[in-house]
Amino acid sequence: MASSATFDDHPSKLLRVGKGFSLEQLDPGSTPGFDGDKLDGEQLLEELDDKLAQLQEKLFAESRFGGTKRLLLILQAMDTAGKGGIVTHVMGAMNPHGVQMKSFKAPTPEEKSYDFLWRIEKEVPAAGMVGVFDRSHYEDVLIHRVHRWASPEELERRYQAINEFEARQTGAGTKIVKVMLHISRDEQKERLLARLDDTAKQWKYSGTDLKERAFWADYMDAYQKAIDKTNTDHAPWHVVPANRKWFARIAVQQLLLEALESMELQWPVPEFDVDLERELVQRS
Repeated sequence: MASSATFDDHPSKLLRVGKGFSLEQLDPGSTPGFDGDKLDGEQLLEELDDKLAQLQEKLFAESRFGGTKRLLLILQAMDTAGKGGIVTHVMGAMNPHGVQMKSFKAPTPEEKSYDFLWRIEKEVPAAGMVGVFDRSHYEDVLIHRVHRWASPEELERRYQAINEFEARQTGAGTKIVKVMLHISRDEQKERLLARLDDTAKQWKYSGTDLKERAFWADYMDAYQKAIDKTNTDHAPWHVVPANRKWFARIAVQQLLLEALESMELQWPVPEFDVDLERELVQRS
């Protein structure tokens, strides 16, 4: 049975960071723009899988005939916020041949010898592809700010470098969707405990998560600063309340659908006579 609940017609406007945005004032447990419950959300997610997959295929097909458009989803969040669930339940609807996934870990010695964007530039999606950054260049202005690994002057340089990098990408045909999954400190605690209580999830737990949790307030300040400094017209931020995993998933799905639809994708026009080829096939 189809879901009777609906999402706001323009989720990108609803979730987009605007003037005077305050992360502290956003309720991580809210479900802005959606008038249903968990069951409705799960049904809606499933119902729109085919639409998302078709738009992705159209993006890929267009690039086979000279199209230069591509999509880049940038996911940032505190640990346990649900980035993996987004990849599994939202991106999982797409053809994997058209998706470029990259999870940026701590930089290698070689990567550290270059500017912080060097390794990022190499992973941007090719034409026709949907790229996903599970963590990204924003780590270099988040954790580096929290632990003071970079000076205030260097952080300012990085904010500017990020804006210039993203402007180059959009100029080359990339549609950028930047998402912060926002959970509360209490919700993170519950999810960490759930990992420890489930033998199938204990492998996901790391003592590092607990160490970084001690800097929660500093991370919230760092996110606020990064959002303020890099929220641009060509690459705006969207902050998704993520205490309810099901809502976060349909919210990101809606953002991707709206982004792909805005790209005005077209199926390639055949360069051959369709009727003639049909006749030849029938004769074969």
